[in-house]
Amino acid sequence: MTSNNNEQTEPGKKPEQETQEQSSQEALQAQKATEQAADAQPELPENTKDTPVLEEKQGKRGVKLGTLAILLSLFIGGGSVYMLKQQSTQYQTQVAELQSQLKGLSHNLSGQLSDTQAALQSVTNGTQVAIEQQGKSIESLQLALAEVKGRRPNDWLLAEADYLVKLAGRKLFLEKDVVSATKLMESADQRISVLNDPSLVPLRKEMAKDITTLRAVPLIDKDGLALRLMSLQEQVDTLPLANAILPDAPEEVHQEVSEDIQDWQQNLMTSLKDFSEQFITFRTRDGNVIPLLSPKQDFYLRENIKGKLESAIHAVYDEHGEIYTTALTLANQWSQQFFKLDDPAVKEFNKTLGALSGQNITVSYPVKLQSQKALADVIRERLRRDITSMIGEEKQ
Repeated sequence: MTSNNNEQTEPGKKPEQETQEQSSQEALQAQKATEQAADAQPELPENTKDTPVLEEKQGKRGVKLGTLAILLSLFIGGGSVYMLKQQSTQYQTQVAELQSQLKGLSHNLSGQLSDTQAALQSVTNGTQVAIEQQGKSIESLQLALAEVKGRRPNDWLLAEADYLVKLAGRKLFLEKDVVSATKLMESADQRISVLNDPSLVPLRKEMAKDITTLRAVPLIDKDGLALRLMSLQEQVDTLPLANAILPDAPEEVHQEVSEDIQDWQQNLMTSLKDFSEQFITFRTRDGNVIPLLSPKQDFYLRENIKGKLESAIHAVYDEHGEIYTTALTLANQWSQQFFKLDDPAVKEFNKTLGALSGQNITVSYPVKLQSQKALADVIRERLRRDITSMIGEEKQ
């Protein structure tokens, strides 16, 4: 058996080394125990007759003790090996746990790193945007300061001309008001002429081209056309309808009174017929009489004609020439088909429709005013020149 002191391990040593030292110490102790047992055998006197028997018994006893010591050492070594295997298994489990913990930590660190990079990127983008905004604000402030410091009385005239040209463009492209656009361009040209600046001659050439182009645009009296169409709408309800389509009357040959006395009877009948026709006229027609409209259909006819006239009025202001012509052509066809053509009011109505349907309401406007860009370039160049001179003065 081993002492309790041998079971305690020195600090700092590994478990395997402690187990090996313990097994070696146990083996030494077993060997010492065998030697002590051998020494402890009683000495027999030489003259004893049973000396060989005793020696044989003592030898067998020593062999048994040695065998027991060997078995004990083997048992202790096997236990130490088993303990080493258990410890190695525990170490492997601990290593696996530590590796999993390291993987988790690395994953968390990578996630935190990506979040930190995203936060840094967002902060960087926000900073760049703020810097760009500050740069634009500084630039606008510099422009405003240069405009205030370097503004001369003539600059106000340029600013007014620029405003008038822009207003002319809005009048032309949004309202199709050519007259107002032309007047505004002429006013802008007058303000630039007051400056008496030779460098503005190219600008005035562009403005003169725009004024000439605007004056060449044909003017359409839209309000006048709309009023005439509205008057025709009001007249539709008073126009008489043709009740039926009658067949054509045959041509009658007028007989003259002859100078022959033998034809006195025929001459008498001719004279009586001419006299009676001054009071009553009889004409005969061969064919079927076709009725046109019933009293219930009269209302729909007049409303349809009014609707076509209303479409023509909208087409005048929208400058849709095809819609305008189609609407008036249909109204004229219905009027000639269903109204009484020999009535003076119907004749005048159809005549007016024919004249208005031939009116051209489509106008080709200029795409843009060339002087807008030229005037903006002049103003921008002058502001840049003022800013350059102001910055040079500040550096000095």
